[in-house]
Amino acid sequence: MISQLNLPRILRVGGGASQELAATLLQLGLSKPLIVTDPFIRSCPFFDTIFDAVPGVDVATDVFADCVPDPTTDSVRAGLSALNVDNYDCLVAIGGGSSMDTAKAMAAMQSRSEPMRQYKVPFALDSGLPIIAIPTTAGTGSEVTKFAVITDTETQEKMLWIGLALMPVAALVDYELTMDMPYRLTADTGLDTLCHALEAFVSRKANAFTDPIALDAMRSVVAYLPKACADPSDREAREAMMLAATQGGVAFANASVTLIHGMSRPIGAHFHVPHGLSNAMLLPVVTAWSVPGAQARYAIASRHMGFAAHDSENSAACEALVSGLRRLCSDLSVPTPASFGIDPDSWHANLPLMAEQALASGSPNNNPRVPSVEEIVDLYRQVFS
Repeated sequence: MISQLNLPRILRVGGGASQELAATLLQLGLSKPLIVTDPFIRSCPFFDTIFDAVPGVDVATDVFADCVPDPTTDSVRAGLSALNVDNYDCLVAIGGGSSMDTAKAMAAMQSRSEPMRQYKVPFALDSGLPIIAIPTTAGTGSEVTKFAVITDTETQEKMLWIGLALMPVAALVDYELTMDMPYRLTADTGLDTLCHALEAFVSRKANAFTDPIALDAMRSVVAYLPKACADPSDREAREAMMLAATQGGVAFANASVTLIHGMSRPIGAHFHVPHGLSNAMLLPVVTAWSVPGAQARYAIASRHMGFAAHDSENSAACEALVSGLRRLCSDLSVPTPASFGIDPDSWHANLPLMAEQALASGSPNNNPRVPSVEEIVDLYRQVFS
């Protein structure tokens, strides 16, 4: 089987990588970037440090700082209005997954007509303005993927977009930007990384290129995420988690996510649960249900993460995997949808629609065990409490 692999043209990883923006623009022959970010990142001290060194950039005018969590078609339209103010030749996305997804959608829509929903999968967005990504969270991996998730303001559907236009031409991965991430954000984005890596490894599109990358990312998350949460100033843990996030992004971008992500998007769309947290809510239950479809691969993952002994039988290793994931989520205080505060009646009333939307995303078809709508509804019921 031939695997199609996509990566940024330039990938700079390490402490201080964000200070290489001017050199990166020069290398790519770009000179007029619009900076895309959110209000919090715009207020961070490191923001001006990064952009003061870039010739021709005026942080008073060349910034769209109105990105919102879980970007919507309305927020993308606001960004496009800013993009059309001047002759910008690229976008620099700095922030978490929401800022990067906003920039990706802006880059793709700059020369396209409405409505935006016509560009969701299976449409392929393969042309757009160049994007340079500077992640400030260790989790989404969006800096190395050709995907974006945009919520349709009218229908509240979380639309998956895909295409080469959404792949950044360059990514500057600087763990030092994550040192002040709060506990909940650190935990949830870290567990998002774990989902990316595990799903890529068991996906029906897994391949020899992504397998070792996914395994390394999984092992790093289990070893270093609790440390990063316990001590935010732990530079070794922060660096390991930032690298794992990028590895997870590379893995799932080239092997695909599976059922967890398919079920996660409707939770975010209907109940405004942050993406990493909704993945974490699903991780143990969906993994336990999926194990029979790829027991050997789940067992390898369990041993690699240290949940099971290297000489354990596959069945025992898979049991240890599910137990280990439950324990990790418990240790990191991941709530259930019920304890998060979601109304039970509203949750159960939306289950058929959520299940249909999960299947429509396409991700469940890559799962080792492909579910029916009824089985997804049952999994949602299990996860709730």
